[in-house]
Amino acid sequence: MPVEAKPTGFSLSCKEGLCQWWNDVSSAQAEHRLLQLIPSVAPPTASSSSQSTDAPIHRTKNEQISVVDSFGPRNWQTARVPLLGAQMEQFINEFSVEHAEQDTKHNLVMLHGYGAGLGLFYKNFEPFSRSKNWKLYALDLLGMGRSGRPDFDIQARTSNAKVTEVESWFIDALEQWRIQRGIEKMTLLGHSFGAYMAVCYALKYPGHLEKLILASPVGIPEDKYAWSPYTSAPPSTVRNEILQTQHEATGQTESAAPGRPPIRALPRLVASLWAGNFSPFGFVRAAGPFGPSLVSTWTSRRFSALAAIEAKALHDYCYSLFRLRGSGDYALTYILAPGAYARSPLIRRIEGVGRQYLKNDPDVVNSDTISHGSSDKTGRQNPRETGVPVVFMYGDRDWMDKQGGLDSEIKINAAKQKVLKTATEEEKRKENGSAKTFIVPNAGHHLYLDNFEEFNRFVQEEMADVEVRQRQLSEPVT
Repeated sequence: MPVEAKPTGFSLSCKEGLCQWWNDVSSAQAEHRLLQLIPSVAPPTASSSSQSTDAPIHRTKNEQISVVDSFGPRNWQTARVPLLGAQMEQFINEFSVEHAEQDTKHNLVMLHGYGAGLGLFYKNFEPFSRSKNWKLYALDLLGMGRSGRPDFDIQARTSNAKVTEVESWFIDALEQWRIQRGIEKMTLLGHSFGAYMAVCYALKYPGHLEKLILASPVGIPEDKYAWSPYTSAPPSTVRNEILQTQHEATGQTESAAPGRPPIRALPRLVASLWAGNFSPFGFVRAAGPFGPSLVSTWTSRRFSALAAIEAKALHDYCYSLFRLRGSGDYALTYILAPGAYARSPLIRRIEGVGRQYLKNDPDVVNSDTISHGSSDKTGRQNPRETGVPVVFMYGDRDWMDKQGGLDSEIKINAAKQKVLKTATEEEKRKENGSAKTFIVPNAGHHLYLDNFEEFNRFVQEEMADVEVRQRQLSEPVT
């Protein structure tokens, strides 16, 4: 029977909100409490995850925990990974899982969406870490979650240059993290804003991906408002993120129907704040003791279908992050125009994923490199990537435009056919490119949480596919 009741207004009373503000639970404590909800296995110890983001940056001592379970033993740990040559505020908050009794053959790296944190993947960690061939990492993007929050100071003058600089701000940190961890190859899974940055990473730092999994990626399709001066009231999908309940996303209300929710217009005030590069989390920081109640207007909807203990842990976690010092959250208006369409849409460059020429010091590149070679200082032709499998995933009630994924699938597969026409026999043997789109039933934008069973199953199948592909690519020529 459909659930008709919807959470409305402030889910926290004034007294409850004031108590939460007064108790001042740190983001480290909130993260630790959320990770304790991971089934079957133990989360990181408080000693390895209780450092405040305001403390001096250093590599923490990570106490490994071995737990007897059906897929173990597995070691869970957390760490702050300082970035190479960076200032004190620049480090990546990392959560990782690996099997203690077998060498890692593959790495899965997960990137969260805008303003969120790695803890939101708590329903996915246990299934994704079952295979003894894989080590799992979940990262907080620089300037978000519990990673370092340096000043977000963009120096570029032109609009296109600003987009490039902001993208590099995030993906350069990801590349430094990869180098610090000594990871040569990885499968990169990103959600929403994290998926956008995953594509940017694949283009700027080629040669390090075994697969790219994009869960409800933002910023793919074109939008006529992206560079228009008339941006006061464009169509908006952002409002759907705020107003859609989890009951609606999972099909538990009569009003919920598969497909994209109706697009509404952004209020002029919101559009004006957007143009002024105002972070939405600025409202939470400015709200003081009313911050918890303000955040609960979103969390009470977003997590409405979860058990009360989980919804409460997620609310506490989100509030603890949303109130932190502004940093990477200021990137939103540089990357997206009002209405959540990209200023530099990925559809213009998506076919370049897996087709870049390898080089030691890459610059931001685009799809033109598919047909134009690259040479080193001696004039020798640099090797080129031979394709990366790309998977697009959307919820059937996702407010993100699924057509962007379908159009990208066409462009990526067309680029593959173009390359194969002139490829050598060795290049054809090594060809690894592909693209496909999955729709997760009974899920919205946060498909990894709305229908985590199906999401987990899809991703586990893709992880198994990576193993098969890599074995085939490593087979000797007969």
